[in-house]
Amino acid sequence: MSDAQVTVVGGGISGLACAYRLRQLGLAVTLLEAHDRVGGLVGSVERDGFLFDFGPQSFQGTDALLGLIGELGLEGELLRADPAAPRFVLLHGQLREVPMSPQAVLTSSLLGAGTRLKILAEAFRRTQPPEEDESIASFVRRKFGQEILEYLVAPFVSGVYAGDPEKLSLRAAFPSIDEWERRYGSVLRGAMKSRPKNRTRPPPLCSFRRGMRTLAEAFARNLGDSVKTSSRVVAIRLPERGVGGEYHLRVVRAAREADISSAAIVLAVPADVAAQLIGPLSSVLSHALSGIAYAPVAVVAAGYYGKQIGHPLRGFGFLVPRREKLHTLGTVWNSSLFVGRAGEGRRTLTSFAGGATNAQMVSRTDDEIAQIVQDENARVLQIAGPPIASAVWRYARALPQYNLGHGRVVGQIRARAREIRGLFLTGNYLEGPSLGKCVENGYATAEAVRDSLQACN
Repeated sequence: MSDAQVTVVGGGISGLACAYRLRQLGLAVTLLEAHDRVGGLVGSVERDGFLFDFGPQSFQGTDALLGLIGELGLEGELLRADPAAPRFVLLHGQLREVPMSPQAVLTSSLLGAGTRLKILAEAFRRTQPPEEDESIASFVRRKFGQEILEYLVAPFVSGVYAGDPEKLSLRAAFPSIDEWERRYGSVLRGAMKSRPKNRTRPPPLCSFRRGMRTLAEAFARNLGDSVKTSSRVVAIRLPERGVGGEYHLRVVRAAREADISSAAIVLAVPADVAAQLIGPLSSVLSHALSGIAYAPVAVVAAGYYGKQIGHPLRGFGFLVPRREKLHTLGTVWNSSLFVGRAGEGRRTLTSFAGGATNAQMVSRTDDEIAQIVQDENARVLQIAGPPIASAVWRYARALPQYNLGHGRVVGQIRARAREIRGLFLTGNYLEGPSLGKCVENGYATAEAVRDSLQACN
C-alpha cells in the first residue's frame, strides 16, 4: 500500500462521501474498508428473481443528494416513488391510513375528537419548552396528548431510529421541531413560517433500479484504486513530535500486516469502533465515543406470488404501535413503490424487527426471526403460504440512538477531537442517520480536513 495524504477509515456512505469530496478538493486519499465491499449497512442482493435491500429501503431526494446523483451519472438509475402513496398504521389488528397533512389529521377518524382539537389549537397557542433536554414522548404528551404519541409518533420514531421515544431527545433527533417551538411558540406556526418559498412539496422518496447499493458502488467506481477493501485498521499511532507530523496506521489485509502513513485521518466507522482505535491516543475522547448507544435491528425480506396476498398493497407500507404487541416494527411494500423489485405477478416485502424496545429479538436465530415476522405479516396482510424467497440480516448495533444528553455527548466528542491535530470523525451518530445527512457530514468533514492541511502548510 502506498502512503496517502489523507486516509479515510470506513467505507460506509459517510466515508465514501468524505473520500469523494476530498478527491474533488484535490487531495490524495486512500479509503480503507474492513469488509469485502463498501456501503456498510447500505446494500442490495438478488435472490430467486427478487431484489432485496438489506438496510435502508429508500432515501429522500433532497436537492443536495439529487445534485450528487447527477454528478455521479446516476440519473438514469434513479426511481421516484409516487408521492401520494398512502402510509398505514396497525390499530387493533387493522390497517388504517395515516393522515399526511395537518388538514388530513383534523378530519381523520384515526384520532379522537379531543386529540384533533389539541392539534388545531396548537397553532393558536404559545408554549415555552423546558430548558433541559426533553424526550420526544414528553414533548408530544405536553403538546398533543398520549393518543397521537401511541398511534403516530412512536411508530414513526421506531421506523426512523428503531428507538424508544421515552429516551430519544427531541432536540437531538428532530432539532427543527425543537427550534420551531422555541422561536415561534408553536410547532405548526414554525413549520409554516419555515417552509421554503420555492418548494411546494417535500423531497421525493427515491431509490435506484438496482437497489440502494447503486450509490455506494458509484462512489467506489469514482474513487477507483483509492478504495482498499478487506483492509482492517488495527492500530493508529500519533505523529512523533518533530518527525514529519504523519500518522502511522497498522493495517491487516489478506492475513498480512502493513504500515501506512498519512498526514490526516478520518474515522468514518461506528462510534464504538472509533472508540477502540482512539483509546491509545485519547482516553477522554474514547470514553465520549463510548457514550453513543445503538439499537439492534433485524431486517426480514420476503418475496411472494401476488395471488398469495389478500391485501392489495397499494401504498408505502405500515408501521406498528407497541400496544399491538408485535415484534415487527414496520413493513415496506417495496414492489409497490419501485419497479424491478419482483417479477411479473410477484410482490416484495421488507420488515424491520427488534429495536431499542425489543433488543432481545436479534438474539434469536435467522429461522426464528423469519418465522415470527412472516407469521405477523400473514395475519395483517392475509398471506397464504410461505414466501418463494426470503432473507434475514441481523445487526446488533444498527442505528445510533439520539437519546437524552446526545447533544452534550456529541459536543464533548467534537471538542476532544479538535485537540488531536489531523484526526477527524464523521458518521451517522453526529448529525443524523439519513443518507442525506451522512453525505452532508462527509462533505463537511472533507472540507475541514482541507482547511486543516492548508493551515499547516
